Amino acid sequence: MDQLDKCAANYVALSPVTFLNRASMVYANRTSVIYGGVRFNWLQTYQRCCRVASSLQSLNISKNDVVSVLAPNIPAMYEMHFAVPMAGAVLNAINTRLDAKNIATILRHSEAKMFFVDYEYVPLAHDALRLLLSEIVSSLPLVIVIDDIDSPTGVRLGELEYEQLVCHGNPNYVPEAIQDEWDAIALNYTSGTTSAPKGVVYSHRGAFLSTMSLIQGWEMGTEPVYLWSLPMFHCNGWTFTWGVAARGGTNVCIRNTTAKQMYSAIAQHKVTHMCCAPIVFTILLEAKPEERYNINNQVNILTGGAPPPAPLLEKMEDLGFHVMHAYGLTEATGPALICEWQAKWNSLPPEQKAKLKARQGVSILTLADVDIKDLTTMKSVPHDGKTMGEIVLRGSSIMKGYFKDEVATQNAFRQGWFLTGDVGVIYPDGYLEIKDRSKDVIISGGENISSVELESVLYKHPSVIEAAVVAMPHPRWGESPCAFVVVKSMEKNKVKEDDIMKHCLEYLPKFMVPKKVEFLDELPKTSTGKPKKFELRATAKTLVISEKQAVKKQTNKVQRNRPDPNGHATNEDHTLLLAMSRL
Repeated sequence: MDQLDKCAANYVALSPVTFLNRASMVYANRTSVIYGGVRFNWLQTYQRCCRVASSLQSLNISKNDVVSVLAPNIPAMYEMHFAVPMAGAVLNAINTRLDAKNIATILRHSEAKMFFVDYEYVPLAHDALRLLLSEIVSSLPLVIVIDDIDSPTGVRLGELEYEQLVCHGNPNYVPEAIQDEWDAIALNYTSGTTSAPKGVVYSHRGAFLSTMSLIQGWEMGTEPVYLWSLPMFHCNGWTFTWGVAARGGTNVCIRNTTAKQMYSAIAQHKVTHMCCAPIVFTILLEAKPEERYNINNQVNILTGGAPPPAPLLEKMEDLGFHVMHAYGLTEATGPALICEWQAKWNSLPPEQKAKLKARQGVSILTLADVDIKDLTTMKSVPHDGKTMGEIVLRGSSIMKGYFKDEVATQNAFRQGWFLTGDVGVIYPDGYLEIKDRSKDVIISGGENISSVELESVLYKHPSVIEAAVVAMPHPRWGESPCAFVVVKSMEKNKVKEDDIMKHCLEYLPKFMVPKKVEFLDELPKTSTGKPKKFELRATAKTLVISEKQAVKKQTNKVQRNRPDPNGHATNEDHTLLLAMSRL
């Protein structure tokens, strides 16, 4: 048997890019993308991706070059998940909630050779590129603006506009063959808020296997109608950018995740599947009567992020949504555990069903194993649902490692396991549940916020002598940061909550800024001098941020993100981007 070798007939490198080629043949005339008044079928999507890939190569994009994109859930964003790797390059989808400083950091660290920017984010990209230019670092990436394909705004920077690449590209382009399935397909950043962000590298193999596992674990059948309520920049849409193609489904793209757009899309297009963080539950549940539409078909939701409360799951089920809970992280190519439902639970009371659904579950098929261990001994904890330890994973969907960070990569892997940094318990039936986060990560609207990073910013305030950050409940985002600070005695009556918040805004994106600041005479500490965060968390749970305040802040954010009443970029922004793209 040792004489039987691999050959072209029995071994082909695994890559999710192959799903598109298959969809173009099997589902050629089926609708692939819906966006407003725009419709494409799978043959057209394949040809558009070929055109973009060939244009990328004509612009000197080659193997392992990083192509960054800053855009919402629009057709171009979807297409680049195939077009970029088809050109042999690596896709870097950037979080649109980050500020200019963090985006500049990512562009610098990734050494992006090309930067696609949606017209709505031109001012933000303008500021990020200006920061890069001021640093006199390596050459700036070539900038290409993406105009709105449904309602063109007239944004053009010469030939540097996305549809121009589609128009001038070759529809018969032959995609770069994947010789090694261990090659990188995507680069996703866990955090853009430090000087050394962690860039997580996915392989073609890992992306392929994770995609296959998730469409199986979620029991996604053929020809689903998938609503893009989850940002595609989140772990490449939890791999469903590729997964919908694998099932020959329809991608319903919406620019903004609002109640009206989601309900309208669900009703109009008979949506069958969608992914989201629990924050989206709140948006759907609190929709105004005029924003709602009757849901006549079951909509399957895969949710992750902060564990959704059982009562919230019950309310969603009452509306006609069937919710499945998952757990994952960027390093695991998105969801790694899924709360696989068992038929014997169907007869249980609704409240008990919701509690079971709130658990993080069991491993997807891609993972070889999942466990909870005592990190001091690396021994498994008892399956009693009480003993806590760290969640550890191993399998083919785990990242290749952190880009340009060997130390962090080595620290993440121990004795054949990937350490998640999350603390949980495991029940007798093998299902896991998160109980705490050893890294004190706050999950706000699906975004990870490191309390350590926020604390470091607080300590920069000249009046702050002690600081600790924990999660507090938020009516819209699920969780938000709450800061406890101790200021110099002579400053006690001078420093106010607004002063601390304004200070944080100088260093952080708005979503990371504490929603509450509590002033203490001293922080509660352990015998070793560490803040007793469990006490602070208990206090934070008693604090309240009103829903009215939350909605107002979100509205203000949207208005600030739009440079004019129509949300269009200004000519000055376009001119500067054009000048920078030619440097």
